[in-house]
Amino acid sequence: MTSTPVPKHLNFITGNKNKLAEVQAILEGVIELRSQNVDLVEIQGTVEEVTLDKARRAAEAVGGPVLVEDTCLCFKAMNDLPGPYIKWFMLSLGPLGLHKMLSGFDDKSAQAVCTFGYCAGPGHEPITFQGRTDGKLVPSRGSTVFGWDSCFETQNGQTYAEMEKVEKNKISHRGKALEKLKQWLASQPNA
Repeated sequence: MTSTPVPKHLNFITGNKNKLAEVQAILEGVIELRSQNVDLVEIQGTVEEVTLDKARRAAEAVGGPVLVEDTCLCFKAMNDLPGPYIKWFMLSLGPLGLHKMLSGFDDKSAQAVCTFGYCAGPGHEPITFQGRTDGKLVPSRGSTVFGWDSCFETQNGQTYAEMEKVEKNKISHRGKALEKLKQWLASQPNA
């Protein structure tokens, strides 16, 4: 773990306004986020490898401390694919067609995985915080404005899109990862 003091604000690298709003809501009162949309080359690999590399590249690009995120949707029937490549499947199929990927499988279970990477700046080694939520892939229910929220049903029987945002943030993969980040931030010296 890093011994560099945590700054008063972090550059959150995202161009996704829904993701930014959700992360800001969860981290409200903990640390100020400044959103930056930086186009980063994304390597292929495990979610941890992708997140660590993204954090290093982002810290170099902005010349300071960053927070990056990588989200996966892992289908048990497909040995955890599409995993970190879910973005490309969503661009091709959209939330209304995503569930059809599992139409030939009896097992519709899925796991939502969110990994945040924090890097104190150029030359620093990033650290990660990961959250996981079990559920299953279903035909779309609820608003389709935020990724695959409308076709990921949690164990409470609702899709993320059907839930109130505050309730979703309590059980979501992103909320769980950010709880770990908040605990870590609380244990670090401030800048």
